[in-house]
Amino acid sequence: MADFRLVNPEGWEYDLQSVYSAYIGYFQLHNIPWYDRTWGQFFETFEQFLGFSWPVITVTDSSTGRAHIVTRLTTVGAFIKMIKTRFGETLPTPDNMLKVTHFETSQRHLRNVADWATYKKLYTTLPAVALAAFKTRIRAGEPKAIRELWAKRDKTFLAIDFEWSERNPATFLEWGYAAVRCGHLEAVGAWPPMPESNYRKGHYIIGDYVDKIVNKHCPTYPWQYAWGDSQIIPRTKLPQIVQSVISSLASPDAETTANSLVLVGHGVSSDIQRLEETKIKIPHNVLIVDTASFERALFNAGERGVMHDPKTGKHRAQGSTLSLGGLLHSLGIEPPCALHNAGNDAFLCLLALQKMMEPGTATPMPDTDARKKSKAAGLVMAAPMPVAFMGHLSVVDDGYWKSLGRSGSPRVRERERGVVDGVTDEMGLMRRGSKYGSMSPPEIGGSWKDDRDKEKEGWFKSAKGVRLGTK
Repeated sequence: MADFRLVNPEGWEYDLQSVYSAYIGYFQLHNIPWYDRTWGQFFETFEQFLGFSWPVITVTDSSTGRAHIVTRLTTVGAFIKMIKTRFGETLPTPDNMLKVTHFETSQRHLRNVADWATYKKLYTTLPAVALAAFKTRIRAGEPKAIRELWAKRDKTFLAIDFEWSERNPATFLEWGYAAVRCGHLEAVGAWPPMPESNYRKGHYIIGDYVDKIVNKHCPTYPWQYAWGDSQIIPRTKLPQIVQSVISSLASPDAETTANSLVLVGHGVSSDIQRLEETKIKIPHNVLIVDTASFERALFNAGERGVMHDPKTGKHRAQGSTLSLGGLLHSLGIEPPCALHNAGNDAFLCLLALQKMMEPGTATPMPDTDARKKSKAAGLVMAAPMPVAFMGHLSVVDDGYWKSLGRSGSPRVRERERGVVDGVTDEMGLMRRGSKYGSMSPPEIGGSWKDDRDKEKEGWFKSAKGVRLGTK
């Protein structure tokens, strides 16, 4: 197995063991006494059948996700020709061989299997092959794969978001996360998750740079965290904190099975890059869900309805990507707090994923009473900033107008906070909790309702959802 070369997977589509099995079935069906024939030695066992020396590659089936050791039809023809040349009899090509539609598009390692030991060694690699393909399918946003992942209810989905300086991406300004531990909730019967109580969440502000580094093109709002208390930390502590959160939720690394942790993000590639730059250790078997890719795949498959841009009147193009703000509005979620805040963004990203999986999920709201209490205690709460829409999309069939955002527009997300008396916490246990508002500098204030009214200028609510008002 050490000697191999790379080949394209096209044409490699027949499971090797199924070729042998098809011949045995053919002999049985047609009452052929193969055991009395001179060539019968090749069919005594699968190991004897391998003695022909079969060129093979490993691929996964695009429909089932199962890994296979496959060969080509031309090789089956070469085997038939060998029987004809050596023994003077012509074998047919069986018609019930297992045909595999390969998922992989890149070149594969070619190996020659001539004995059982070689086949067995190659067979042990199939779980790793299947996992690699599954990771690729999840990362690409394949709806079937992601739905199967969510339906198992045994993973922990961790949404993360970094905010960094426009001038230097290595300068982090904030980090936020939101996580839902599906396995724990399913074990205690608390399903589906309740975002307002079942999400674990956190928001960290880098004290070295807050109010000192301000992004001009894509402003961030570090003081606008709506779902809990923001923690101000020195920049040197951020990697330690991020690593501890990931380590607390991940299972051990493995080559053949997926991790219990699933990372989630909207346009997640940039966040993964930040993790790598910070030397954060992530198990290689962690699955990564990009909500932007997932929604795009749903739209391309026709599962999101027909979308229009009211400014141009044109249909949404196949392959186009919604900003997080556009995704939220397309799901009927009106962000009740500031976007471009790392903690809020991470939470809304996870909420959007759950909403696509569980359409009946209710949209949580910040606790305005907690904000009032904080003000009464002398803490001035900042008003969440309205969403800056970069364009609008409409869904014709269900009456919703939806915000698309422009390509490359800043990601918009929001997060949930606190617990309510008598509801389950992130572990699915009943407990009494309190909610906290995020602190802002004393000079920052304002009315969230005023900002929201400005944001919704030209919009009105109808029985079917939110529509754009026209005169």
